[in-house]
Amino acid sequence: MKKIILTSLVVLMGIIQSEAQEVGLSFSYFIPRNGYFSTPISPFSIRGLGVDLNRFLAIETGASLYRMSGLNVVGLPFESKDALLGPNFTLFVPVELVIKFEGKQVEFDIKGGGFAFYGFDQKLNYGNFDRALRSFETWDVANADLKYDNNPGFGYHVGAEFTFYVTRQFGISLESNYLVGSAKFPLTGSYMGGTNLSPLETIPVDYKDAKVDFTGLEFSIGIIFTGR
Repeated sequence: MKKIILTSLVVLMGIIQSEAQEVGLSFSYFIPRNGYFSTPISPFSIRGLGVDLNRFLAIETGASLYRMSGLNVVGLPFESKDALLGPNFTLFVPVELVIKFEGKQVEFDIKGGGFAFYGFDQKLNYGNFDRALRSFETWDVANADLKYDNNPGFGYHVGAEFTFYVTRQFGISLESNYLVGSAKFPLTGSYMGGTNLSPLETIPVDYKDAKVDFTGLEFSIGIIFTGR
């Protein structure tokens, strides 16, 4: 799956770049809901590859490789306000329709579309997971031993971008997007625990509806190179 995603991304970028009117190299940051602030792995954040449909409309794509500090997992019998998924690498690929409002030296874009993402080297945050289980069971102690099934995820996003062109060939952009996405992440295994006044119990786990929560705010600072 990893090789297929990476190969498809390279081919897609090659095709689109041959027709691109603008190419952007950006530093993108992601603040997930109930997760930890995440950053890109420079220079693996290329955005703004696209095709102009007319003066006001364009289709754009790109990719960012994030070092995610922590994401949450939803679809469980309990909720957590802390990240249940530990550090990983996540490839993020958006495809969006852009409505452009251009001036002589500035451009304001409204964007919306879908995206795909895939997390590599996933790790569960057992510290937060055990705390959530203790609260859920009203136990004094809990220890989980879980396995997961990793899958690609999908979602949608909306946002806006403001670009100031220093010259006809070079511009600086500020962009913000709100992302709503998820990936199937079924969990199996068991956890053991109890109170100080009772014997320990072992509870089997089959959280087949668990999902990685990829909801949050992304913002970017970028450089735009034009074909003007």
